[in-house]
Order: sequence, then structure tokens, then C-alpha cells
Amino acid sequence: MTSAKYDVLGIGNAIFDVLVQADDKFLAAHEMTKGGMALIDEARATAIYNAMGPATEMSGGSAANTIVGLASLGARAAYVGKVKDDQIGTLYTHDIRAAGVAFDTKPATGGPATGCSYILVTPDGERTMNTYLGAAQDLTPDDIDAAAVAASSIVYLEGYLWDPASAKEAFVKASKIAHDAKRQVALTLSDAFCVGRYRAEFLDLMRSGTVDLIFANEAELTSLYETTDFDAALKQLGQDVKLGVVTRSEKGCVVTSGDGVVAVPAHKIEKLVDTTGAGDLFAAGFLFGLVRNAGYENAGKLGAMAAAEVIQHIGARPQVSLKELAGKNGLPV
Repeated sequence: MTSAKYDVLGIGNAIFDVLVQADDKFLAAHEMTKGGMALIDEARATAIYNAMGPATEMSGGSAANTIVGLASLGARAAYVGKVKDDQIGTLYTHDIRAAGVAFDTKPATGGPATGCSYILVTPDGERTMNTYLGAAQDLTPDDIDAAAVAASSIVYLEGYLWDPASAKEAFVKASKIAHDAKRQVALTLSDAFCVGRYRAEFLDLMRSGTVDLIFANEAELTSLYETTDFDAALKQLGQDVKLGVVTRSEKGCVVTSGDGVVAVPAHKIEKLVDTTGAGDLFAAGFLFGLVRNAGYENAGKLGAMAAAEVIQHIGARPQVSLKELAGKNGLPV
């Protein structure tokens, strides 16, 4: 196996985030399921945007947030995602490259606008997402750079990619290229509602060996196995995949592998502001620990630290150097 050019290459829906603080009444009035992600069309996107208060706008996308977090930790990172050559697409491209991430996916010249997610953050810090995929849904297998995938130690895929059919094909293509090059493939389940839509297909990806590493939160895990018994679900995860990592909010995380189960506590915070990006940044820290061979416990601590940073402010990307933060916390960088 040749040496890697990139530590992690992420593939996901390139989405621009529009965040606003709202109350539960707003969610109810617009028939939103609190804490979930709903796919919406352009008309619904316009209606929500018009009803929202003053917003904070920034580049997002689940896998992109993870990759930006990895770059902040000092990893060599690359991203594949589809934007349109419009104003928001240009902003998105600038932001991810400015974060130190290689991003060479050709923008779409026609079709729908760059995707946007309208994110309502309630006073308890919970985020509710309404996502217009736009150009992101037009990611195709042709957008997968085989050389870049083969040159990446880990290829990281988001479960949201399973919504657009062409992106699903790109996902499978990337996994095959990675495995042919003796690389690892990781998948985040993304959302409990996403798991509900694609449970059988996700289980097949795991059991067939298409993915090696699964990231999930507690709700996604129990949804995957249709049980309320966390321990039973964790045991099954350990049988279905080589490495499983499950986040449990303030309870920290658990890692299941052939070596057994490792529990890692959550990182202390001063105030919960916005949970948007918590899972994305946890994955960034954990993957960084993995590619640095820091061990599962340290990888979990790095993930917990990165998640703690992002939930203490609005938005899904770090506002400080995670590499410096890790150093201050005595974690390996």
C-alpha cells in the first residue's frame, strides 16, 4: 500500500447553512419535527426563509464540517461535494478551501441552486434542520476522483448521501476504490430519520463490508436495530461492523471493536448554545485520533473535545484552532 496523500477524504452533500434562533411554537406552526432533518423543495425553503428572523449564514454540510474540523486539527484533508457556480456556491468553495481543505469538485453550470439548510435552534440548544439539497443532489460517480480516493487513508461518507440516487452510486464507487487500495471506509448514519428511510440498506453496507467504521448517536443506533435496548443494539453493532463509535451526548461515547468496548466521558462545557455540528465535529476528532494511531480512548477524547467546542457557539464549524485546543487539553496532535 502506497503512502497516503490525504489523511481523510470526505464525500457529502455540500450545503450552505442558514441558522436562526426560534422557539418551539415556531416549529409547531411550521409542522417541523424537533431535532430532525427534513428534505424540502424550493417553495418550502422560500416560505421558511421568509418566516425566519435574522439569520447567521455560513458554509455547512455534515461531511464538510467533519473535514474542516480535521483540517483544524492539522490533518491533510480533502472533500468532494457538488455546488452550483452561483454566488452561494462561490462562497462555499472559498470557505472550505480557506479552511485548508482540498476541494476540486467541478461546480454545476445548470440545474438547481447550491443547496441550503434552514436550521432552527431552540433555547435548549437543539437544532431542527430543513434541507433543500439543490445542486448537492447532482453529485454523480463522475465526480469521484479515483486517484484522490485511493490516496486517502480513510474515506468518510455521510448517510445523507443515500437520499439522491446518483450520490448513492458515487458513494458505492468511492468505497470500492478505497478498498481496492487497502484503505478504510467510514460512514456516519447522520440522522435517525435518515436511518428510518434506509435501515435495510445501511445494514447491508455494514454486513457486506462496504463500510468498515460506523459513527452513530444513541437515537440513530436504536433506530437502526429497532430497539430501545441500547446495550443490545451496541452488541449487534459490534457484530455487524469492524469498528463502531456511538455518541451519547452528556454521557460521552462508546467504541466497540474486536478488542471490546471502550467508554469515554464527555468533555466539560460552560454553556450549551447550539448542537448543530456536534456529531460532525466528534467524528473529526475521532478520525484524527485514528489516523494518528492515538488509540480509541484518545480518539474518543479528541472527538469529545471538538464536539464540545462547536456546541458552545452558533454554527457547525470550529471558531478556534482545534490543534491548539487539543494541545491545551494534553491530547495528542
